[in-house]
Amino acid sequence: MIGFGSNRATLKDLDQELSAFRARLKVGALFVGALAAILLARGFYLQVVRHGFYEARAEANRISYVPTAPNRGLIVDRNDTLLADNYSAYTLEIKVSDTGGLERTLAEVGRLVEITPGQLRRFRRLLSESHEFETVPLKSKLSDAEVAVLAANRYRLPGVEVKARLFRNYLGGEGMAHVLGFIGRINDNDLKRLRASGREANYKGSVHIGKTGLEQSYETLLHGRTGFEQVETDASGRAVRMLSRIPAVPGNDLKLHLDLKLQAIAEQVFGDYLGGLVALDPRTGGVLALVSRPGFDANLFVDGIDPETWKSLNESPDRPMVNRVLRGIYPPGSTLKPFMALAGLELGLRNASDEINDPGYYSLPNSRHRFRDWKAGGHGTVDLMRSVQQSCDTYYYRLAVDMGIDRMHDYLARYGF
Repeated sequence: MIGFGSNRATLKDLDQELSAFRARLKVGALFVGALAAILLARGFYLQVVRHGFYEARAEANRISYVPTAPNRGLIVDRNDTLLADNYSAYTLEIKVSDTGGLERTLAEVGRLVEITPGQLRRFRRLLSESHEFETVPLKSKLSDAEVAVLAANRYRLPGVEVKARLFRNYLGGEGMAHVLGFIGRINDNDLKRLRASGREANYKGSVHIGKTGLEQSYETLLHGRTGFEQVETDASGRAVRMLSRIPAVPGNDLKLHLDLKLQAIAEQVFGDYLGGLVALDPRTGGVLALVSRPGFDANLFVDGIDPETWKSLNESPDRPMVNRVLRGIYPPGSTLKPFMALAGLELGLRNASDEINDPGYYSLPNSRHRFRDWKAGGHGTVDLMRSVQQSCDTYYYRLAVDMGIDRMHDYLARYGF
């Protein structure tokens, strides 16, 4: 009896366990069904409802729009002699945001190609002036061997790029630096001006902009119009093939009134003296020659000047960076005399036929001090026409005294003196 009762209890327990298992199986099936329903609903949402959105994003990941910078316009003198042109070279550039460790990347690059301390200092200075997502040049004008080494090791150099860039080349020597000016890397101030003028989009892909001189004054003419290439890329972001292309439009060439041969003569006459000279064509107002001494090599600024060279230029007692023609302040000298002659005529102080005797000096009333003429012994009898032709100092000493300082000031101020 005891054994039989024990078997019945065992069977009852099996029934309960089987019932509990079936209940758990139903709950599990409901849970799996719910998950399957959620997955199906999510799949329907992603593949049907949001199909257009994700298709566009996938296409955007596959296709990139790459801006292509235009060739900058040439600058030539009146005889079509080249003063500024362009040449192409490879540049090693680094995008800090993609490196995963800038110092490690710099060390790795330094083991592959030679990086000088000056190049490293210039890189760090440019880096401080750039945004994190911009590429910053580390070394320019790479040799073919250096390009090959970097290309072979590209897979282990994230953020390192070798790009073909156009560089400006100034051919007129140091004497032309203040005429042509120079280009430099686009900085935050340049971007603000471009945004304010609505021209920022035209500088996508461009690295340089005119900073001084004619390069800055005629920037809109010289820059050209940016183009775009639609390229298909692989998973690593490398271009596979080009799908379409809007070509860049080169900048317009700039032809000057300036004559390089006359410019060279003017520089030679200056010798070692400091100062400024400008020669104008009186028929057109065109600048035939413009010299500011001392000058500097504008090519130093194209790809970013190194700190030591910049310091030597900026702190030089001769101040080579100052354009003495445009910013220097000098006594007007004999260029004042024709305007004084006009003032004498208009104010009724002189007639064209009035004559004086020039002994070679002039003394103020009640004074024995002699203000001497440039010509010892004087010019003899001088009328207004002869006074201008001979640049007679004595004639204009007398006219200035008759005119008085107030009338002289008011009249000459009309002409910018």
